[in-house]
Amino acid sequence: MSRNQGLLVALVVVLVIGAVAAAWHFLRPPAPAVAVVAVAGDHTMGDPHAPVVAIEYAAPQCPFCAEMNNTGMPVLKRNYIDTGRVFYIFRVYPIGPADIPAESIARCLPADKYFAFIDLLYRNQAKWDPENGVQDVRGGLIAMARIVGLDEAKVDRCVNDKDTQKQIISVAEDAEKRFGISGTPTFVINGEVQTPGATWDEIKSKLDSLLAKK
Repeated sequence: MSRNQGLLVALVVVLVIGAVAAAWHFLRPPAPAVAVVAVAGDHTMGDPHAPVVAIEYAAPQCPFCAEMNNTGMPVLKRNYIDTGRVFYIFRVYPIGPADIPAESIARCLPADKYFAFIDLLYRNQAKWDPENGVQDVRGGLIAMARIVGLDEAKVDRCVNDKDTQKQIISVAEDAEKRFGISGTPTFVINGEVQTPGATWDEIKSKLDSLLAKK
């Protein structure tokens, strides 16, 4: 075999290998979608095997999150979560200086009281949220905590717990890295990030669209 013939054979082999590789790439089945699941430290509601998984990134100080909680959450829970159609995951993404202390207190409570306290914070932002002109934020949060049975000393221990602070910050960092979260409320529905600040009607429309395909 001449040198030119050898080069020709080598070129044919390379082309054949490339063609086989390309065919394999296009013929193989698509990779399965990565499942969105709850992780340690999450607070959730509903059936983990529900056809739709909705993560809400929110902040206790956020007025739009409070509006979502006050108007959308009752419907979301009653018609979607409690009926087994949506698995709901709530994660705090701090946007203000009082969010980490507020979430720290919430995490000190028994798991079955967590959402009730978050709801209490949302419905009473005017009593503790510095964005509402509250000067004594610590006093306001202590007043909220007392309603659910925590005294001042316990609140201080919760707020000053370094491990809890690190966990809250870690959740926020993961939100930015994984989903590009930069504001609240932001929903991630079956792995798809929704428009930050979307209204309940917009979230409901997305849920209904996905559920109609199930």
